[in-house]
Amino acid sequence: MMRSYHSMWFSIILLFGAGVMAACQVGKAPMAMLAVQQELGLSLSTASWLISAFAVVGAIAGAPVGLFVDRVGAKQMVVLSLLLMAAGSALGAITAGAGSLMASRVLEGLGFLGLIVAAPALIVAVATEQSRGRAMALWATFMPVGMTIAMLAAPLLHWLSWRGFWLLNGAVLLSYALLLLWVLPAVKAATVTPRSVLKDIGEAITAPGPWLLCGLFAAFSVLFFALFGFLPALLTQRLNISSEAASMLSAVAIATSGAGNLVCGQLLARGVQPARLLLLSFAIMAICAVGAFSALLPGPVMYVLCIVFSFAGGLVPVVIFTSAARFAPRKELLGATLGFAMQGNNIGLLLGPVAAGAIAGAFGWPAVSLLVVITALLAFMLIAAAVKHSFD
Repeated sequence: MMRSYHSMWFSIILLFGAGVMAACQVGKAPMAMLAVQQELGLSLSTASWLISAFAVVGAIAGAPVGLFVDRVGAKQMVVLSLLLMAAGSALGAITAGAGSLMASRVLEGLGFLGLIVAAPALIVAVATEQSRGRAMALWATFMPVGMTIAMLAAPLLHWLSWRGFWLLNGAVLLSYALLLLWVLPAVKAATVTPRSVLKDIGEAITAPGPWLLCGLFAAFSVLFFALFGFLPALLTQRLNISSEAASMLSAVAIATSGAGNLVCGQLLARGVQPARLLLLSFAIMAICAVGAFSALLPGPVMYVLCIVFSFAGGLVPVVIFTSAARFAPRKELLGATLGFAMQGNNIGLLLGPVAAGAIAGAFGWPAVSLLVVITALLAFMLIAAAVKHSFD
């Protein structure tokens, strides 16, 4: 029994590590954006696609990938996803121009999507009912942990260049994929009775639950990446510091989101209503983002607001991941429901940096506050709809 318990948590921690590896591929883009801009001669608006191109596939294919996970071994999907990210990172390192670099980021994004849909489904399969809540709370921290590691790796750019850093990521992803292929248990998220893929797609598309999670994750990602996608560049300007120091400060701010993840897990365990946590999180994020984009506040105050923003933002993914089973049309469609949620995450990752970069390029950073306010209002409307559906 003890051996089985330890084996379960060993598998969960390995899957968490895969999520961290995937999140590093998100975080490496903001960290290296200035270096890529300078070498390839890109404008701010074009460079923002270095972040958003990563999400193109996920913004389109989240639900279909989720259905695929429901029918195929989740372990195979996790390994394949790591291999896709490894290939995308390696190809990005040898690209000659912006177009091919963006294409490599799309390939990385496909791998990212597959992993963040398959890994939580596999965690649900291997974890006991008593351990599932803690396991999902740990999983929810993968994004801030991975992005923090990527930001802290900024000094490597001086030794490796951004191309060398891309190659290093590819090698690490390949090695981790081989490790998981060897040690992870083969668990399939099998359906109880054979069903048509089209019927499952129809049921998932017509159910309100997956769409609500999709919308909430999209709103969260728009807010988060509109600010944190450009945070190193913003800190360089506002604090008059080097890009390396700005990446380090960004890493600290992003790491605070992990603390928010863990606090949210404890609050949910103590019976705090998920809707209240979502309302509090989006309200604080909106207020802090408006202040951070304002040119009126001193740089140090702006940075403190970013830390508070990050901590509050850490509540949202935990609520979404832990609520996925409740919002799924059927338990056999958990993968599809997670796919919808991650599709929303990728839509936000796609739209947030592009919209913020375009608005800032045309009207200045303070104008991005309008995007923040509109997104927060939409999030409040979705929370109200979620309360009627399941948050009661």
